[in-house]
Amino acid sequence: MARVLIVGAGVTGSLCAALLRRQTSRPLYLAVWDKAEDSGGRMTTASSPHNPQCTADLGAQYITCTPHYAKKHQRFYDELLAHGILRPLTSPIEGMVVKEGDCNFVAPQGISSIIKHYLKESGAEVYFRHHVTQINLRNDKWEVSKQTGPPEQFDLIVLTMPVPQILQLQGDITNLISECQRQQLEAVSYSSRYALGLFYEAGTKIDVPWAGQYITSNPCIRFVSIDNKKRNIESSEIGPSLVIHTTVPFGVTHLEHSFEDVQELIFQQLENILPGLPQPIATKCQKWRYSQVPSAGVILGCGKSPWMTATGFPI
Repeated sequence: MARVLIVGAGVTGSLCAALLRRQTSRPLYLAVWDKAEDSGGRMTTASSPHNPQCTADLGAQYITCTPHYAKKHQRFYDELLAHGILRPLTSPIEGMVVKEGDCNFVAPQGISSIIKHYLKESGAEVYFRHHVTQINLRNDKWEVSKQTGPPEQFDLIVLTMPVPQILQLQGDITNLISECQRQQLEAVSYSSRYALGLFYEAGTKIDVPWAGQYITSNPCIRFVSIDNKKRNIESSEIGPSLVIHTTVPFGVTHLEHSFEDVQELIFQQLENILPGLPQPIATKCQKWRYSQVPSAGVILGCGKSPWMTATGFPI
């Protein structure tokens, strides 16, 4: 039985796992490792510690489907819509650029529900807190080492994490990347930003006419979303959630600052945009060191990694 490891439980890794399972007729052991504590990658959804039903999308906010991808990836969209994982975005997003023919979708259960759907479909064994550090070739097998626990061997490895993290790996994998390829990969630039999720008590009112708003006149904040309103979820038993994405310059400048300092700065600027905002009962600050990644990753031993969609990440 072939043993396949996919490193990264984001949209690329989860979809790749599902496609491998669907298109492979022979017996296959499939594992997905991620160094985080949950799946999602840059399509992660955080929950309030007081009510797990109160959630906030800290990564991608919505899915943008262009006419080209609507045709090319129709089966994926049809599947997600049929399962209720995606729904058309109907709530007002001020400042969103809508191109002719584009369709936008939200995930009612949170954007990470897309990843969880494909991981479930794949039947893969999913392991979190598995931080890969080294990959070596041992007797025609790939031996994968992680920060804790013994190494394991696989016939095939799919790497879907950001390219800088791939370039940090040690072992024989470094011999697979030519000097020219390494220079090209190192030349790729990435944006960085923070996301802050605010969770409120049931019954709290945030009285604004929009579900999301792009901000163009603030040095810190680029996007604000009333997340439950964005997804058309109204409940007297679940409090609202609010998501703030910072600008890239702010993210780069404060990349190594503490979460406490960054959160305080965001709150100061948020008061200018939403004066009198109620105090949240919980917060979640997320650092996106690699906010936008232009390629799907590197695969050892096979062809290109599949892409599913274009994601609506504030830019």
